[in-house]
Amino acid sequence: MPPFMTRFTDDARLALDTLTDRASGLVNPTLRLGVTGLSRAGKTVFISSLVHNLLNGGRLPVFEAVRSGRVSKIRLEPQPDDAVPRFQYEDHITALVRDRLWPDSTRAISQLRITLDYESASGWNRFFSPGRLSIDIVDYPGEWLLDLPLLTQDFRTFSKRTTDRAETGVRAELSAEWLSLASSLDIAAPAEETDARRLAETFTRYLQACKSDERSLSALPPGRFLMPGDLEGSPALTFSPLPVLPEGRAPKGSLWAMMERRYEAYKTHMVKPFYREHFARLDRQIVLIDALQAINRGPESLLDLEGALADVLASFQPGTNSFLSSFLTKRIDKVLIAATKADHLHHESHDRLERITERLVHRAIERIGMSGAGLEVMAIASVRATREATVNHDGHTLPVIVGTPIAGETINGETFDGERKTAIFTGDLPKNPDSLFQDLESKPEESLVPELSFVRFRPPHIEETGGGLKLSVPHIRLDRAMQFLFGDRLA
Repeated sequence: MPPFMTRFTDDARLALDTLTDRASGLVNPTLRLGVTGLSRAGKTVFISSLVHNLLNGGRLPVFEAVRSGRVSKIRLEPQPDDAVPRFQYEDHITALVRDRLWPDSTRAISQLRITLDYESASGWNRFFSPGRLSIDIVDYPGEWLLDLPLLTQDFRTFSKRTTDRAETGVRAELSAEWLSLASSLDIAAPAEETDARRLAETFTRYLQACKSDERSLSALPPGRFLMPGDLEGSPALTFSPLPVLPEGRAPKGSLWAMMERRYEAYKTHMVKPFYREHFARLDRQIVLIDALQAINRGPESLLDLEGALADVLASFQPGTNSFLSSFLTKRIDKVLIAATKADHLHHESHDRLERITERLVHRAIERIGMSGAGLEVMAIASVRATREATVNHDGHTLPVIVGTPIAGETINGETFDGERKTAIFTGDLPKNPDSLFQDLESKPEESLVPELSFVRFRPPHIEETGGGLKLSVPHIRLDRAMQFLFGDRLA
């Protein structure tokens, strides 16, 4: 099919899907909330804690509709899309609350519907509105979101951008095996499946090394290479960018032509369906990031996170949906960038974490020329695993956090068993976020990145009421996130 016909068909499908969603929304008002995150940022924990706090009367003072008592009933309901796996809330909350284990990370798309019955704050709205809002929470891996820019890149552009990135900084060492193999092959020679498989395997190992805890790099498309699922070994996942492409077109039947064809198949069969069936139907979006991990890993990880955020924000179409235009096209009118694990810091540093995240987002917005309208940044902890305290050290009072390190975590040579609590002084984030970004591109080795000390904590012990009912999961600013993401729809 010619490219213009493909675009026309895709646009027609999107318009039909949007029209169907809007028609359904007139009967049952619904908001589709996308939840994603970049590398261990805590998507599953965020959704589980949000739902648990809503269902169990959590402390949500900033969430106005609940604080004012206008919400009368909250319940889980069957999800509307039978072909999409259900987000297994019950299993995840059991792991968090009963077993005190962090649930498994997101590996594929899933969905959950929670419905709130409420009384509008406006007498006029109470007359016309049914006072019911269903929130369809769509959980998907951040790697899938980072694939969306590929839809606008041909194979040559994809290869050049990937190679340029692989030849800089720490990536140059990690990509050496892949780049060496790719440069040694005659890409104009007849294609051999063994060569294609070797290229794909070495390229995948390079991406995996970038994502490891030791490096914590974020911009790693194609995302399915890191989580192939049941498509592992398929031709659409057995390709690689090529470092040096000569001018002209790929010779028919060549390795070059095979890589190009499989790259296009990857976009057609994996990226486009996700965009059309899920992403393009979202109303609101939260992107969770582990900014602390990036800061702790150094300037290169921080720069990479900024680049990933630029790619993420470029994929959104922020703007206001008018009543008429929303029946044919949909725009994400609110995006929240949330720096997670704020409980790993004393509250004195929370505003500093927010300012650093704002600086990251601002630089990303400048790079892509996007407006910041409808965009919010905050520091949160979906589940608060620590409490705060102070200790005296060498005559100085230090703010510390107290929690139970996960079994195997080591602090000053001491390995913890997962049962004993300890107090940790994590260090201070800089008051001025610009100090982290000073000469970051030109002289990264001179960047003033603070020395921080982080360990992984077990989820907290949740107390029970007299009737045996466990209290809601503690958090930091989860209610503020709720108010921004859907508080206006309950006005």
